[in-house]
Amino acid sequence: MDSARGHVAGPRQDHSVILYGLSTCGWCEQAKEFLTEQGVAFDFTYVDLLDGEDLEAAVGEVKKWLPDPVFPLVVVDGREVIAGFRQDRLEEVLGL
Repeated sequence: MDSARGHVAGPRQDHSVILYGLSTCGWCEQAKEFLTEQGVAFDFTYVDLLDGEDLEAAVGEVKKWLPDPVFPLVVVDGREVIAGFRQDRLEEVLGL
């Protein structure tokens, strides 16, 4: 099991990428694997592994981007939001 938060290093660092997901979500794992396989550097947060103030802060951040959260939620460069695992959209936004 991964920790609640982390960073995956990769040679593609031309975008700021944050992945919000659930530790038990298959689509979240697919999104994480895809980004890793493509060499994209990104930060991730498994919202369901947080508690207390950390959980409240993460839920608030997710709801800022999407009022009715869908996981995985990928935020690129602080302005582009991709809800759900959409490989085609990730490729387009990240220039893969």
